[in-house]
Amino acid sequence: MYDFIYRHKRALQIMLALVVVPPFAFFGVDSYMRGGDSSATIATVNGQIIGQQEFNVALRERQEMLQNLGGGKIDPAMLDNPEMRFSIAESLVNQQLLLQQASRVHMVATDQQLQTLLGQASAFQENGKFSMELYEQFLRTRNKKAADFERGLRRDMVLRQVNDAYGESNFLPKTVVQRLSRLMETQREASTYTLLPGTFESKASVDGNAAKKYYDSRQDEFRTPEQVRIEYVTLSIDALLAHQKVDPEAVKKTFDEQATRVQMQEQRQASHILLAVDGKASKEEKQKARVKAEELLKQVKAKPAAFADIAKANSQDPGSAVNGGDLGLFKRGDMVKPFSDAAFGMKVGDISDVVESEFGLHIIKLTGISDTKPPSFDAMRGQIETNLKRNLANKEFAAMAEQFNNMVFEQSESLKSAAEFTKTTVQQSDWIRRNGGANDARLNNPKLLQAIFSDEVLKNKRNTEAIEVTPGTLVSARLLEHKPAVVKPFDQVQVEIVGKLMRQRATQLASQEGRAALEKLRQGQTVAVTWGASQLVNFSSQIKDLNDDVRRQILRMDVSKLPAYAGVETPEGYTLIRITRTVDPAKLEPEKEKNLVAAMEQAMGQEQNAAYLASLKQKADIKISTDSLSEKKEK
Repeated sequence: MYDFIYRHKRALQIMLALVVVPPFAFFGVDSYMRGGDSSATIATVNGQIIGQQEFNVALRERQEMLQNLGGGKIDPAMLDNPEMRFSIAESLVNQQLLLQQASRVHMVATDQQLQTLLGQASAFQENGKFSMELYEQFLRTRNKKAADFERGLRRDMVLRQVNDAYGESNFLPKTVVQRLSRLMETQREASTYTLLPGTFESKASVDGNAAKKYYDSRQDEFRTPEQVRIEYVTLSIDALLAHQKVDPEAVKKTFDEQATRVQMQEQRQASHILLAVDGKASKEEKQKARVKAEELLKQVKAKPAAFADIAKANSQDPGSAVNGGDLGLFKRGDMVKPFSDAAFGMKVGDISDVVESEFGLHIIKLTGISDTKPPSFDAMRGQIETNLKRNLANKEFAAMAEQFNNMVFEQSESLKSAAEFTKTTVQQSDWIRRNGGANDARLNNPKLLQAIFSDEVLKNKRNTEAIEVTPGTLVSARLLEHKPAVVKPFDQVQVEIVGKLMRQRATQLASQEGRAALEKLRQGQTVAVTWGASQLVNFSSQIKDLNDDVRRQILRMDVSKLPAYAGVETPEGYTLIRITRTVDPAKLEPEKEKNLVAAMEQAMGQEQNAAYLASLKQKADIKISTDSLSEKKEK
């Protein structure tokens, strides 16, 4: 069970990452807006339908992931094109094939596996234990139903099981690992010489009509981008936070609750001597045990340093006696009440009087206290007030979001009412292109840009939908001014084109001379080349000043006969390469060998998974609606 859950923790991490950012990322304010037909069929896999809504969610997830990786600077047009849409459809088809196969072999994610996975998620834990309150709060703030969220987790866990069945069953023979590691670690001593285009510019010439021909065939290069200026209104948690008021008594109550939780988590370490007394023992037997306990108490109080030795010799608790009576760390409530009350009322080094419990008679020595004192109220007051205000702002935001969204839709000719509702002003932007560039970073959100440059806004002059541009911030915009894309006149760009063509011609001349020099070098002829300093290169080396194309060429060259020569075109010009010797590697370090084996097994697993999917596709009845994917749709 532990191995299963450990492997599937990634499924929960992915699901949390997908839903943790915008509360309305999947089924929030977007779903209230005008959009495409959610019942449309994107594809069928053996009769199982993949619908428009499922496709829209997957597309949005991919777009958000790519924008996050690109720091929000990717052109939105690149994130919604036929290639991207077909890729999403293909991944959904693959997923459906694997789920159908898992169903055929009765592969499922059980309730117990799901509960264990959720129970281990730190996002849902409080004081080290699963908190249903945190889980429900997580679902509420993300506007998700537990059934939908858990269904997605089960799906990903099953898919992981299917992948593991093929991806984790690989074995690499040691001889293969050794041969591969030798190939990767062998170093090649290489030097280079680059023929720079600049040295050939004096020889370059351009035909008189070339510039005009270039301009006529590539007018998109000289097109000024389409631009707009907009006005917009925001609804944000941060703005709502500013006018929240918190009752001082609520702040003190929250502090007391937190302090109590901290105190309840305080851990103590103690040793004890136990004289076991059966509950059914006679009065005489109990008295005899107490007399002995009092004698042992005198001994340990006379010689506290000998407590461990006395415990080893006399304690009747077999689990701790061998360790000198040490019980390790425990929290309040972990031990029986009389023992716990005594231990949590002592100072480090104290030895208790004889303590009676249901197990017998104890002599306790407190050996340690964990440092879990809560900070003072004054130190925590500001943070608690902020947290309480943010909770109130979150609730107010959730309550206002739908109404704000409906308002900008129903009163689509103006943002005035929306500004009054949010108690903000209508703001105006600078000029914005389709790929962003606004001074207000929130306006560079890909989905907002897509809405701004839609026909609904540009031609019909309506407000955009309310779009969550950052977590907890909704924006609706409308058009102020529009500049369509325009091709610059030839006269304005002629000099630029001629310069570009001259550089291209100089680059061609550099490559021609470089290839001629390479041929001579391979024939053993002398060439006037000033080689750069030699560098040792292998698959794992990181050389800052070495062009990637040159490095790849060095690694693929035939070095059976040295010196070996090659050439490669790079942005800098044409680079000649010379390899003069190879340096055999030392024995591969165990850690490197382990990493190499893991990487190779992962690659083999991916190959096997791909082959398995290909075999499933050959037997499956798959239909993809190309019409639905070829054009962008308003979602």
